[in-house]
Amino acid sequence: MDIELLVKLTSRAWSLSILAQMDQGVPGRQVTLISATGAGRTAFNQSLAHLIDLGLIERNPGHGHPLRSEFRLTTEGIQIAGIASKVESLVKQPCQRILLRRAWSLPVLSASQQPRYFGEIKTRLLPITDRALSQSLQLLESHRWLRRDVETSGRPLRARYRAADTGAEISHAISL
Repeated sequence: MDIELLVKLTSRAWSLSILAQMDQGVPGRQVTLISATGAGRTAFNQSLAHLIDLGLIERNPGHGHPLRSEFRLTTEGIQIAGIASKVESLVKQPCQRILLRRAWSLPVLSASQQPRYFGEIKTRLLPITDRALSQSLQLLESHRWLRRDVETSGRPLRARYRAADTGAEISHAISL
């Protein structure tokens, strides 16, 4: 998946989960999707509008009651929803699912598929701030989705980051 699209997609907390649920056959009605994702109504509506703006979901014209819209995946949405479903299936522990809803987790994992320095990751994720990148790296490392290796051979010491364990599986699934 294109890193730019990944950054846009993950900028809303529930976007990935909505796509994954639709890929798994959950009907595209608001009530069923809210129930399946566990999202709050406001956050869900923002994520759904965001997915429509990205062209991944569209209203299903002529279906059902006009006040209770049904949504369907677009052609591009079907492909991205398959990736979202694969990513969600790789995360087994419910406490780690929260990482999938954080804005920079997946883009950082994607940029860290190969060992990279902080500056190299930041260059690949151009709109990210130093603080957001630092916090994401620390959080992913604390969950063992990212590995930090410190090079001690030179001065100053430099850290390289690489997706590991579940993080490596996720970064591989994203890059397909």
